[in-house]
Amino acid sequence: MLRSHPYGAQFLSAKDSPELFEALDERVLFRYSAKNPSVSDRLEAHAAERFGVAGALTCPNGTQALRLALLATRPVSGSRIHIPAVTFVAVAGAVLSLGLIPVCVDVDDNFALDPSLLPEDAERVIVAHMDGMVAPIPQGPEFVIEDSAQAMGGRHADGQAVGSVGFAGTFSFHHAKVLTSGEGGLVVSRFSHARDLMRSYSDHGSAREQGKYPQWNEGAFFGENLTSNEAVAAVQLQQFRALDHILERLERHHTAAVYALAGVDSVSVVPRTVGDPKVSVHLEFDDPRTRTEVQAELDAAGLPSWSLDKYLLPDHPVLTSKASLFADGYPWSLDPEATHVSRDGFESTRAHLARRLVLPLAPEMSDGEQDDLVARYVTALGAST
Repeated sequence: MLRSHPYGAQFLSAKDSPELFEALDERVLFRYSAKNPSVSDRLEAHAAERFGVAGALTCPNGTQALRLALLATRPVSGSRIHIPAVTFVAVAGAVLSLGLIPVCVDVDDNFALDPSLLPEDAERVIVAHMDGMVAPIPQGPEFVIEDSAQAMGGRHADGQAVGSVGFAGTFSFHHAKVLTSGEGGLVVSRFSHARDLMRSYSDHGSAREQGKYPQWNEGAFFGENLTSNEAVAAVQLQQFRALDHILERLERHHTAAVYALAGVDSVSVVPRTVGDPKVSVHLEFDDPRTRTEVQAELDAAGLPSWSLDKYLLPDHPVLTSKASLFADGYPWSLDPEATHVSRDGFESTRAHLARRLVLPLAPEMSDGEQDDLVARYVTALGAST
């Protein structure tokens, strides 16, 4: 059972959205026709400062953010892009939509791509911070993209913001994410030239100036229309104002939940790092059967929980079928010899996923309400195990 209004959705507020009313009063929602600086400009400036990067770009969704980040690496058609074996299929979809080949790489106990398995010639890698678990950044590849869709506000071990360490970082404002505008995406980079490339591609390859018709310089490349709009940017700015509060509440609730669950026999709470956004509590069981039985008990008690099994990409139909809408099988046909990278054909990852259960946390709850909810979890888990 999923919560209908998770995380940032609980903190949507019209009274804390002056930019939204400003955009409506101006009656201009197209960012490049709005007054200078536009709401989108202000959002991007805020994000760049927050994450400590050279520039940021708002876009329609997290998948498009991944596509823009990949394009900014100037890949060759058919290039292999190494991605974690455990993540949402949008990562593989973004790769394939650009004529590139996704190569799944085995993961560690926190479902983070295992850098030790990357081939020496790996040039482009996407690292996904799954369910707020901050993943390590590979040191060898030239281009590392941080998929931070599920880890907004996280920090690496050295204190740097999630999304700011690699070549580029991508974020999602989908309804189920830490911050939300229903849909929406953001891509950031330490390199100003990368941000400029992405901005140009997102506006038909143009070199547009605010308030003017797009201009195309000599040698301009083609692009798409991937621009966001002022209303969405205004909601995202409002959400950013709630981010620290959300993270603080999640941290407090996670600490209390871990303390309470520690007393339940046969339940192992997976530790989280200091920089992880504590969006959930992960439980590990001795065997898949116990996990399945416990999940059924929680469902019967009306308590939300879910597994991560659906995120195993080597078993996903999009990758197993290698189907394409192109008659020649593009882009799979560009590199039919590409194979995934795993020590054991992902069998240990399958077994690991089958023993893991996720309990969501609710930042909108008071400490007392969260304690009552955790007590219900403890009772149900104690009875089922």
